[in-house]
Amino acid sequence: MNNSTGTHIDMEALASSVAVLQSNIDHFFLLVMGCLVFFMQCGFAFLEAGSVRSKNTTNILIKNLLDVSIGAVAYYAVGYAFSFGPGNIFIGYKYFFMIDMPTSLYSHWFFQFVFAATATTIVSGAMAERTEFAAYFVYSCIITGFVYPVVTHWAWSGEGWLTEGPPNETLQYWDFAGSGVVHVVGGAAGFVGAAIIGPRIGRFVNGKPVEIPGHTVPLSALGGFILMFGFFAFNGGSQASISQSGDGVVVALAIINTTLSGCIAAIVSLVLKRSLKVQSWSLLATINGALTGMVAICAGCNVMEPWGAAITGLVSGFTYIGWSKLVLYLRVDDPLDAVAVHLGGGLWGVCSVTLFAKDVGVVYQFNEQSWKQFGWNAVGGFAIMSWTMVVAAIMFGLLHLFKCLRVSEEIELKGLDVAKHKEPAYPSMAYGDGWGLDSPLANGNGVVYVRDVDTEMKDVSKTPIGNSVTSNSNSFTANETTTGVDNPAYQDKVDVSTLPL
Repeated sequence: MNNSTGTHIDMEALASSVAVLQSNIDHFFLLVMGCLVFFMQCGFAFLEAGSVRSKNTTNILIKNLLDVSIGAVAYYAVGYAFSFGPGNIFIGYKYFFMIDMPTSLYSHWFFQFVFAATATTIVSGAMAERTEFAAYFVYSCIITGFVYPVVTHWAWSGEGWLTEGPPNETLQYWDFAGSGVVHVVGGAAGFVGAAIIGPRIGRFVNGKPVEIPGHTVPLSALGGFILMFGFFAFNGGSQASISQSGDGVVVALAIINTTLSGCIAAIVSLVLKRSLKVQSWSLLATINGALTGMVAICAGCNVMEPWGAAITGLVSGFTYIGWSKLVLYLRVDDPLDAVAVHLGGGLWGVCSVTLFAKDVGVVYQFNEQSWKQFGWNAVGGFAIMSWTMVVAAIMFGLLHLFKCLRVSEEIELKGLDVAKHKEPAYPSMAYGDGWGLDSPLANGNGVVYVRDVDTEMKDVSKTPIGNSVTSNSNSFTANETTTGVDNPAYQDKVDVSTLPL
């Protein structure tokens, strides 16, 4: 009897220990995956920095940092409460400032925060090179703290109207990792912001688009690779646990499908770009195609068979090229093609999951129920896009009305790095090996010199960053490979301390 009682107690203790271990493993899984998703911010920073001109590099980098910093505060204060706090079918209203929030939700808070930060960061790329710095404080706070959380509550809280489905129907909105919830929100807000702020100076001439290339393709490529790496955690981590039976298989399937969709979309985008008027093998189009495929597969990466993910990626390549052309046709200037990648890819993803979901999708069943599911997901995608666009139009419209949205023409032409931050990303006086032009002060020692055939050495360190020094054809600069003309029409000197911040 005593032995039986002792064995029973031991089994209870063992079961309790296993339950604690499972819980800790799931928390650890979410935190690690969240950290990897957070690393996508580095990818966004590199991709955006490489896609803008050198004179705006510091500006875009600090905006990426602020997207996270401001977003964290907003999500802590109200964002998580609106998203997952108990509430009604529209919005939550508990856990503000994490008050009364169970500690068991801490890992969930972090994982959901990095998703919110991703949605916000998408917008900065679409509005790059001409947005007022203060405007980023406003939109980062509102998107992370209100726009995105409301959508999250609709789809993922368990009590939102998209989750509950229409009356008398057994339908729920399907979106495993956020094709609609994350990417449609970011892409739609970016589209509205880019449309209201207007194109960069010189982007459209006589109604026709003029290419404004970024200053470093390698940096963009590195950012693209980091984002592709981050998508494995973005999609795989959305399972939210790893300790239960079948969790590992779902995570593995999500990562495999993400790989297939992204890689096939990259190839399709490359070939399509080559087939168009450009007639070139475009690296940037390939990167954006891969990202579009990974965005599209977010919704159904856990329920599709690999062949379904392959078809999703195939269509994603066409989706990216088509949306990119549509945005240009509408004369909306999107330096990163963020709208094509995230809005276009996200909407296709919301539809594709209902087509290729194993055993229940339209391709498998082709019955009334499967088409109803397709329709409900389409309603969800349209509702998410509409909600985001309406709020974004009000927000950016007010900023534009009060002249707080766009920098002045003078600052846009000269670049935002020096005017706004006084920290040029590539200060010309910092380059060189220190051995040039017979002077210990030249070439990387703090002063930039130019030798003119008619004059002695001349200090040009006060020449605006991004403007070259002109002289006779026989003259040369100590750093002629790193100082180029960003705006040939503007060559005069300026005291940056007089420009408004």
